Amino acid sequence: MSARPCSDSDVPAVRIGRRGFLQGAALASTAAIGTLAVDGTPRRAAAVEPIKRTGTSKFKFSLAAYSYRDLLTGKAGKPAQLTLEDFMADCAKMQLEGTELTGYYFPNEPTPEYLRKIKAAAFRLGLDVSGTAIRNDFCYPTSNPQRAKELAHVKRWIDYADILGAPVIRVFSGDAHDTDQAEAHRLAVAGFEEACDYAGQHGIFLALENHGGISTKADDLVAIARDVKSPWFAINLDSGNFHTEDPYADMAKIAPYAMNVQIKVVIKDPQGKKRPSDYKRIAKILSDVGYRGYIVLEYEENEDPRVACPKHMQELREAFASHA
Repeated sequence: MSARPCSDSDVPAVRIGRRGFLQGAALASTAAIGTLAVDGTPRRAAAVEPIKRTGTSKFKFSLAAYSYRDLLTGKAGKPAQLTLEDFMADCAKMQLEGTELTGYYFPNEPTPEYLRKIKAAAFRLGLDVSGTAIRNDFCYPTSNPQRAKELAHVKRWIDYADILGAPVIRVFSGDAHDTDQAEAHRLAVAGFEEACDYAGQHGIFLALENHGGISTKADDLVAIARDVKSPWFAINLDSGNFHTEDPYADMAKIAPYAMNVQIKVVIKDPQGKKRPSDYKRIAKILSDVGYRGYIVLEYEENEDPRVACPKHMQELREAFASHA
């Protein structure tokens, strides 16, 4: 997704001095975010292309806190039964490599001290914070005050992710508000570019999920990804959000741009009928594009997640093992 990495053949076979080393380092840093104009000023990065992977596919496993939503927030008037620390402890018991700390289950305005406490707890449990996830809508027109609030919300969570050590935030596009699809697309792209400019300053990636609105269809999602001019932007592939005749073909379309993957245990057809997800088929789709990164289970069914999630995590590991 970023500029081609340097290889030994890019370096002259001569010894360079300190000034030459620093100049080379500056140029390499610029290449990571764009190219240099004739006058030496950085140009905007090119549109997002399929991610350039290194080596064969590699899969790590994480669990989305959304899977424990009723336990973390309470249900039918009952208080919450678990904290985020309890959820992370369950991730460790499942021998996962990571934990996805969905933003919905944090305090409304988490303090830096609280975020560092969560980060420390994850580290002590031997877990990466594989990412976090928020709601946002970048399709509001510039004349609508809500647009500025949405951008501020995303930037605030970039700050939080930086403290947590979360490398990626799952984000949404939103849907048209008194505009046509083309204008909603333009507004979303502009919003993501502004947010990515800020995210890049913190080393945080934004990954757009196929989650309704103008990112419902695979082709529309890829069009957004290709139009956002930032190396800090990619796609979050959610296996359960294409309610189409061939959701696996849709997953294959967006997989080359995927930086994070969320797996649901069922897939719905256009009529809303559920059928079990084919984990092996999804594993092959991701293996075919050399995906290297987290496979995040997001459990949404009715069984107790503390019982269901360990079973599905084991099934995922077995399905993906043959494609690792």
